[in-house]
Amino acid sequence: MTRPGTALLGRGLLADTIGATLARAGPVYRLDSAESIPDGCRVVVLSSDAWDIVGESGIRAACASRGLPWQPVRAELGRVLIGPVEPVGTPGCVQCGQSRRRLARRYPDGADAVHERYGPVLRSRGSALLTNLAADLVAALVAAEVEALAAGRQPVRTRGALLALDLTTLRVSTHRFLPVPDCPVCGSLPVDEPAAARIELRSRPKPAPDVYRVRAMARELPELRRAYLDPVSGVVHDLRRGSHGGVAVAGAALGHHSGGIETGYGRTRSHQQSELVALLEALERYGGMSPAGKRTAVHAPYREVRDRAVDPRTLGLHPQTSYELPGFPFQPFTVDRPYRWVWGYSFARDAPILVPESYAYYRTRHTDPAHPRLVYEVSNGCALGGCLEEAILFGLLEVAERDAFLLTWYARLPVPRIDLDSAADRTIPVLAAALRADTGYQVSVFDTTMEHGVASVWAMAVDPDGDGRRPKAVCAAAAHLEPERAAESALTELGPILAHVLETYPQHRARARRMTRDPALVTSMEDHSLLYADETVFHRLAFLTESPRVRSFAQWGHPAGTGRADLRDDVRALVDRYLAGGLDVVVVDQTAPEHGAAGLACVKVIVPGLLPMTFGHRYRRIDGLPRLREVPRLLGYRDRPLPPDEINPHPHPFP
Repeated sequence: MTRPGTALLGRGLLADTIGATLARAGPVYRLDSAESIPDGCRVVVLSSDAWDIVGESGIRAACASRGLPWQPVRAELGRVLIGPVEPVGTPGCVQCGQSRRRLARRYPDGADAVHERYGPVLRSRGSALLTNLAADLVAALVAAEVEALAAGRQPVRTRGALLALDLTTLRVSTHRFLPVPDCPVCGSLPVDEPAAARIELRSRPKPAPDVYRVRAMARELPELRRAYLDPVSGVVHDLRRGSHGGVAVAGAALGHHSGGIETGYGRTRSHQQSELVALLEALERYGGMSPAGKRTAVHAPYREVRDRAVDPRTLGLHPQTSYELPGFPFQPFTVDRPYRWVWGYSFARDAPILVPESYAYYRTRHTDPAHPRLVYEVSNGCALGGCLEEAILFGLLEVAERDAFLLTWYARLPVPRIDLDSAADRTIPVLAAALRADTGYQVSVFDTTMEHGVASVWAMAVDPDGDGRRPKAVCAAAAHLEPERAAESALTELGPILAHVLETYPQHRARARRMTRDPALVTSMEDHSLLYADETVFHRLAFLTESPRVRSFAQWGHPAGTGRADLRDDVRALVDRYLAGGLDVVVVDQTAPEHGAAGLACVKVIVPGLLPMTFGHRYRRIDGLPRLREVPRLLGYRDRPLPPDEINPHPHPFP
């Protein structure tokens, strides 16, 4: 009968050294193929001195049939990687580790091209930096892992992690990763079904009536970093900090299989808080890009699902003239064209509802380019929270913020300026004064609250000199249940945005001037801010700057926040404001298994009929949105609906 031991596949310095080290603790069976693994083996090790694991799929199948864990070891050009160990039936396999590493690379496509061209060489040649000393260290690490696996001890360092040995310094580092939900080897995404889309708001007692986050996420920053941040294999591979406009800023970068890098940003008064916000925003973007928590199952024309679907025409379509532009990447909506649909939840219907997938997830145009793209959509209404209720609240506030900004812009509403000195929270006038002192810009905040009563503001910094050497105007916006919190948030956003435009405007001044004459040149988010840095278009903001009305915070009336003790009540009250106005609130749960690792929730909130934020003037969406014409009258700015020919034709200045 075979004595319990370790099966070792592979040839070379690493395999020989690992075999000799393991032999001190028990039998080692050197094999040429996975089919010959003897009975009684407890662990299988696959080793290579080169950038290759030969027969990985065969090892996996053989180990699965025997219920054995297996451990890969391979040398890359400048390092040796150990793991991840692949236990039978456990997510987080070798393929998951490879996928996470690819997404964490700055230029994954470039790395793929190198492997495609030089793969045979990389697989056939051992690393020139691999020494006997390095092999001894690798063997000791592998032996410790094998012993822990064979004995069933926890933790095993390579469970959901890679051990990396730097061949120039012999430094050992651990790189944890999360399983890939749609991994072809170990993934098992559930089918998107209506029952799973239903939302039942749960009681969420708040730490205090004026606190709208139920978890103290700042205390959890170390755990969040461990779960998500790793330069080699993390969902987030980079987290940097700095200062801009008197505010601590941070950026958290993540790769996505649709291509490119998405970055979450944090702008607060402390570096730690900014890092937290940036990390959470990056995770929010991860959820919003493409379905990562379920598999889309409905593919049908609107005509067939109209009784249980959002009417795409209520989301705001592009003007017909846009679809006729050369190279315009979207197709006009028709009731007969098949679309992919995901399930959301309608508060108005109190029932699941279908939403176009390309609207619910804004990067599906990259992952599935053959699928018809309905409209240009970004992360409008996407939010992350410590619970589902929290995510819904802040997603809805973002929708309110952007709708208020755009409706004010398109209708050129002469909204009142807010007296910042009237704030009970003295942080607000101090923020404005600090920005003035640091930059010399005049700072104003305007009340853009719409008919539903959710406090919304527009902040603006204006260069009083106007000599063209510096940006003339920069804008920001925010919305909150409490007016003062909205103003504080907008001012906090304004500082770093102004600092960035101050830094970049000199080299882009000529481009900004060209955009003043040709709005088609406004093609990106940054272009919108750059355009209004040019003093020749400052008159387009006269409806704000020349508004004679001034109001204090005390005159705000009845804000949406009223000191409730339960976050569920805040969400319910905010949703009811929209339902009372004849609108619906639809929530698509974007929570992925990665979010679940920290108990987070991710959603996209959609309010059909509200104005959606778009970037690039050709992509603006105002067709089929009657509120644009009616709300100016409801707010008392007009005595009749806004005529179509009086809608502001210029690109908006949202940053």
